[in-house]
Amino acid sequence: MSAEKDRLRMLPKVGDLLDSQQWAPLLQCYRRELVKGLLEQVLDEQRRKILEGGHGVVEPENLLQLVTGALESLSDIGPRPVLNATGVIIHTNLGRAPLTGAARQAALSAAGYCNLEIDLATGMRGSRHDHVEELLCRLTGAPAAMVVNNNAAGVMLALCSVAGGGEAVISRGQLVEIGGSFRVPDVMAQSGVSLREVGTTNKTYIDDYRQAVNEGTTALVRVHPSNFRVVGFQQEVDLAQLVELAHSHQLPLIDDLGSGTLVDLSPWGIDEPTVQQSVDAGADLVCFSGDKLLGGPQCGVVVGEKKWIDKLRKHALARVLRCDKLTLASLAATLAFYLKPDGWKEVPVLAMLTEPLEQVEQRARQLATALGGLPVAVSLEEGQSPVGGGALPLYELETRVVAIDSGRQTEKLAAKLRNRRPSLIARIQDDRLLLDVRTLADTEIQAAAQAVTAAVEVLFGE
Repeated sequence: MSAEKDRLRMLPKVGDLLDSQQWAPLLQCYRRELVKGLLEQVLDEQRRKILEGGHGVVEPENLLQLVTGALESLSDIGPRPVLNATGVIIHTNLGRAPLTGAARQAALSAAGYCNLEIDLATGMRGSRHDHVEELLCRLTGAPAAMVVNNNAAGVMLALCSVAGGGEAVISRGQLVEIGGSFRVPDVMAQSGVSLREVGTTNKTYIDDYRQAVNEGTTALVRVHPSNFRVVGFQQEVDLAQLVELAHSHQLPLIDDLGSGTLVDLSPWGIDEPTVQQSVDAGADLVCFSGDKLLGGPQCGVVVGEKKWIDKLRKHALARVLRCDKLTLASLAATLAFYLKPDGWKEVPVLAMLTEPLEQVEQRARQLATALGGLPVAVSLEEGQSPVGGGALPLYELETRVVAIDSGRQTEKLAAKLRNRRPSLIARIQDDRLLLDVRTLADTEIQAAAQAVTAAVEVLFGE
């Protein structure tokens, strides 16, 4: 116990350290109260270690090092670029859709002062929706459009605005849960809408909807199952039938597409309804994500009939859920690609989804060759990868992976790659590290090879 007391007495006082010449450079870079708070935290931790029988750090120079490290870590927080070698194109944990170069530049240009809510022609106040509404209307065929901060917000705003206080009819098989335990029934409840379930989990007919409509019904709702599929013995109602039923009762039909795509991807074996198909079928409000199959920034897009969109814009929640200038700028730049013939092929998400396997294999061979001289087993193999992001649940991409067998060092190797600059994120399968090059651009192969080489050399040099 005396040894512990001696170590505790050796801990310097906070004031003495902060007033010393040794700490002066640090206080020139950071606020004194911030440095003091971290120093006190470090000293408390050392006291705890000493009392538990540990050695504890008591030397002033080592304490300075600990505090400096903590301050540098604090300054280094926030999202930073990573190399995505998981093969998951719409990776929620990695920021979902990577933006086009034009979208990134547009966000940067809008970061200063910009014409967010001013009509430059008249000098009068304008609407932030004007920056994307005409683009969205031209591309989807809808009469009106608006953007909010994500698709869940769009669905909630639509329900609040046109169905709040009444009863919304929805198929029992469409009461889905998306990421983060976000459930459609909860959204409807928070929107002030009573839920009227019809049909069964696997089968719903138009008569189920017809029998459910009553004087208290304020909307019919369809939710596309973007993150799962019901297969086998199943039946769902065609959207056009639902629209006809809704309109015969002067009710709006709200169609939540989830991911949403502006491109028919069926030639690539991807069966996903387009936004244009929903609009053509007569859906009054169509909600979809901007950062999934559209390939833009995180936002929710709502397109549809002007009288219903006007209701959304006038609702109090519209201001709460609105997007900022950076989102609108990058969304507009993304949408501009869809104006060109095959311009969508320049959008990274869609380019990766439809890239020929031969090109993927070429990149994989390039990476495997670059890693050939390392003291690990490197092989080029076939693989499958999900699209991710709650999109296309039954569709897996054929891909090529570079497999690294580091002899029971896989977890350590993956950790070293994550903690590099830039970080490299890969998959682990059967105790091997798999680098899926479908999500690595041509320009990233060299950086990925350098990251793996450096991590392996450090790992086997320890």
